[in-house]
Amino acid sequence: MVPSALPAVLPGSGATDYARYMRTDELLRLQKEPAQWVHPDELLFQIAHQSTELWLKLTRSHLSRALAHLEAGQPAEAELLIDRAAEALRLITEHLRILRSLPPAHFAVIRRTLGNGSGFESPGWRLLRAATTELDIAYSRLLSSLRITVVDVYRGQPSDPLYRLAEALIELDERIALWRVEHYSVATRVIGHGVRGTGGTPVDSLPTLISHRRFPTLWEARTAATRTGSSGICPSEGRR
Repeated sequence: MVPSALPAVLPGSGATDYARYMRTDELLRLQKEPAQWVHPDELLFQIAHQSTELWLKLTRSHLSRALAHLEAGQPAEAELLIDRAAEALRLITEHLRILRSLPPAHFAVIRRTLGNGSGFESPGWRLLRAATTELDIAYSRLLSSLRITVVDVYRGQPSDPLYRLAEALIELDERIALWRVEHYSVATRVIGHGVRGTGGTPVDSLPTLISHRRFPTLWEARTAATRTGSSGICPSEGRR
């Protein structure tokens, strides 16, 4: 037997406290109404992108908090938050796959309603890129204050907080790259090759972004360690 709902006590609109706290009435009004659709798949397209922006908002919050811990010399606390951010990016990448089911003919109809809008204009991704730059600088400053290099970190023990933090940043970087791989795959599946996106960017230029690194010093250190053969790094010893 379903228990009867208790009366709402929180301030705000909505029939229940769940609706008031989650602001579901406002949230569910952010999508086009059926009468406004040029095609029913607009709901799929809009929700996929709006939910991405919400996850990116959370990601940015976690990375901002991680930056504060890093600047305070607290790598373990920063690691936890960066792990969460990387997990959010994994979820974003996985739910992007639903757009593979969008038939090209349906998207061609939807595309006419997007104007010059482009994923490159996403505020979430813009802030994510800024956050990773800040983290890269802060990590380098922390190592400099300790008079050690990234190669020194990787010559140490995987249990060391600085080592674990470096691996958390690498994981975050990989999650960004994997999202870009999925984005390119979905884009070509839906609109094909040799065409331009709504913002004018050639679809075939997207693969050039996949190899871009947000934490280049960490990747260079791995290369240096491999070339010198003195780091003691073994793939099976990586952070899990």
